[in-house]
Amino acid sequence: MSDEHFTKLRQHMLMEIAAETIYVSARLGKAALGAPAMDAVGRVPRHDFVPVELQPYAYANVPLPIGFDKTISQPFIVALMTDLLELEPSDRVLEIGTGLGYQAAVLAELVTKVYSVEIIEELAREAKLRLGRRGYKNIDFKLGNGCYGWPEHAPFDKIIVTAAPDLIPGELLQQLKPGGRMAIPAGLADAQQLLLVTKDAAGTVSTREILPVRFSQLEDTEDARPRGS
Repeated sequence: MSDEHFTKLRQHMLMEIAAETIYVSARLGKAALGAPAMDAVGRVPRHDFVPVELQPYAYANVPLPIGFDKTISQPFIVALMTDLLELEPSDRVLEIGTGLGYQAAVLAELVTKVYSVEIIEELAREAKLRLGRRGYKNIDFKLGNGCYGWPEHAPFDKIIVTAAPDLIPGELLQQLKPGGRMAIPAGLADAQQLLLVTKDAAGTVSTREILPVRFSQLEDTEDARPRGS
């Protein structure tokens, strides 16, 4: 497929995201996502972050498999979670679950620094290659258990988690700055909710349920190790 064809598909994807936002507007409290998130999703070529055999489907508003029982999230969810963070250009953002790097690319379009953690070695290596080919220089990578965050670079202005723990990991709450925001799915496999977690200036944490979702489980046991190690 040509770049022109992919561009047309990406524009159609943005229209589908806008339509789905209207459909769930009562839950979101608004009928449109912010321009920064939508513009970033519109700039990032999603077909560069899916397996080559799935590139013809890259701009469908659905999750797609990327191997190891993981998926690249539905474009609407990527846009929504990005929007929920209310990103500022100066933000330092922690991402848990690099996958093949699509969400990291969207974040890197909007903020100074992204710190991305992935537990599966093959995905982490491939994401680094794909993001490098796109010229992103403001993303640091770590191979490890995302439940423990990245304490060496904490605290973070914003945190985004792209796999679902049963409960929000305490380490991630600790690594969120006062005044910060975290978008995270959580709950049992058949009862997950996308949550917006905020921490006020005094360090008090509040949680708001946004939408029912279905994410891969975040590996949260102490004996979880990067595959291939």
